[in-house]
Amino acid sequence: MTGVGIAMVAGGFDQFGYNYQARVFVGPADGVDRNLDGTVWGDPTYANDRLVMKWSKGWDDARFNGAPWTADAWEDNEWNGKVPGGSGEVWHYKIIWVGPELQSSQYWREGGYAIWGQFEVIMDQGTAEGEHIWGTHAIPTGYGFGGLTPFPPDPTD
Repeated sequence: MTGVGIAMVAGGFDQFGYNYQARVFVGPADGVDRNLDGTVWGDPTYANDRLVMKWSKGWDDARFNGAPWTADAWEDNEWNGKVPGGSGEVWHYKIIWVGPELQSSQYWREGGYAIWGQFEVIMDQGTAEGEHIWGTHAIPTGYGFGGLTPFPPDPTD
């Protein structure tokens, strides 16, 4: 039991579901707004859904520590509403920083959509009412390339 207490002191999960050292949130979506009130930002629809949210060091540095936003900033949200009292929906979102230029940014990926003024959703898919829905599927959909060439140049070129 002592190990559990030490983990919390060393930066484990807080009462809302955040572990800032590991850059992850795991728990009922109710806690994502840091207010355990049976709602998510005032809306009860998704409060009982389970959420796993992960973010990169680049996201963490910019969002929480005042560093400039860079192409190393990304966030991943996986919602599971197939739980007792949940919404019944399941969603997965991948979001990257592209800058205020949005579609004109060198980091923009074909097929995504703009959100929050400087970010692109590069993947949005899930199920609702028994139907699988693709909101977007940018190319490439993975993290870490910042919209630049995803493979190293061919040394024979």
